[in-house]
Amino acid sequence: MTINCKGNIISLEQPRIMGILNVTPDSFFDGGKYQDQHSILNQVEKMLTDGATFIDVGAYSTRPGAAEVDEVTEMQRIVPIIDLILHKFPDTLISVDTFRSTIAKTCIDHGAAMINDISAGMQDNNMLKTVARLNIPYIMMHMRGTPQNMQQQTDYRDLLKEMLVFFSERLGVAKSLGIKDVIIDPGFGFAKNRLQNFDLLKQMELLQMTDRPILAGISRKSMIYKTLQTQPDNALNGTTALHMVCLQKGANILRVHDVREAWECIKLYEQLNA
Repeated sequence: MTINCKGNIISLEQPRIMGILNVTPDSFFDGGKYQDQHSILNQVEKMLTDGATFIDVGAYSTRPGAAEVDEVTEMQRIVPIIDLILHKFPDTLISVDTFRSTIAKTCIDHGAAMINDISAGMQDNNMLKTVARLNIPYIMMHMRGTPQNMQQQTDYRDLLKEMLVFFSERLGVAKSLGIKDVIIDPGFGFAKNRLQNFDLLKQMELLQMTDRPILAGISRKSMIYKTLQTQPDNALNGTTALHMVCLQKGANILRVHDVREAWECIKLYEQLNA
């Protein structure tokens, strides 16, 4: 299982880490932390040193109920960050967290390596066509609705079955357009309540039926901190515990805030399965 990022063939047989860099003022955990060049570059350097293969940059908060951000604002936030990172760390494989095709194309033109789309192309009809033309890896996530209303759309009869149908349809469209490298993300916390998130994790190995790499994004999310009756700042231990479960259930990429701890989790998982 490999993907081609800017000519680099990345094997996903060994679990990889995607470090999160939110340049938004209102993300649920790190909103507002990385707003100046010094803090951004320090965080990117730390994540790369600690073991991140990818850096996922987002300029549109997708936490439940987050305010909508217009396209101009998203563009103004994210493009200078792409330029800044690649000027300092030119070999960085940047993933761009966006559902807008114009943002995707501009960021790839500025040197980003892949697109991470929470809507699997459902929010922008041009996204999959754009990804196909750019010939880049694409992460498609399962979600219903939008970040503004998704938590009112959790009425599933059979969550995993409906997710598999969803991915089958979206993967079919991607294949028809010639997109080669697709990663699926089950979308923990997106149009799923706390108990549904745990049911999803219990059965996540079923997503291997898609024959695609799986990205798991559970870092410091409410399924963890609400279960532990705490806050995101205190959810690292719980995150690490569930990261091990994600790996055991077939995750190929962990999308995380805390890279070093995820790297240690992967090393222990690999030793356990040596």
